Amino acid sequence: QVELVESGGGWVQPGGSLRLSCAASPTGRDLCMAWFRQAPGKEREWVAYINSYGRTDYADFVKGRFTIYGDNDKNTAFLQMHSLSFEDTATYFCAAEPGTGCYSWDPAEFDYWGQGTQVTVSS
Repeated sequence: QVELVESGGGWVQPGGSLRLSCAASPTGRDLCMAWFRQAPGKEREWVAYINSYGRTDYADFVKGRFTIYGDNDKNTAFLQMHSLSFEDTATYFCAAEPGTGCYSWDPAEFDYWGQGTQVTVSS
């Protein structure tokens, strides 16, 4: 069993930045850690993931703006978001899947989820 706790959401103006954090417990496990987001009335969509070796991948709509990075010792994943726009407004969820690699963008393939943190981009 893996528990995920997110933090760092909030309100930001267009063009602004936020950093989200996701802490997994217990620590010491190989995890694929990912961020998804879901806007009202829309399906949950994959944003980025990082595997236990630090390899990352991003959805096209965040490339160049978002960076995912982690602290393997603490099983913590961060999502640094820059140049935020109205379209980035959503609830952001951290997800994890045991193992060293990340193999899917499908939310159904992730067994563990955080409670979500709201990101609102508004002027």
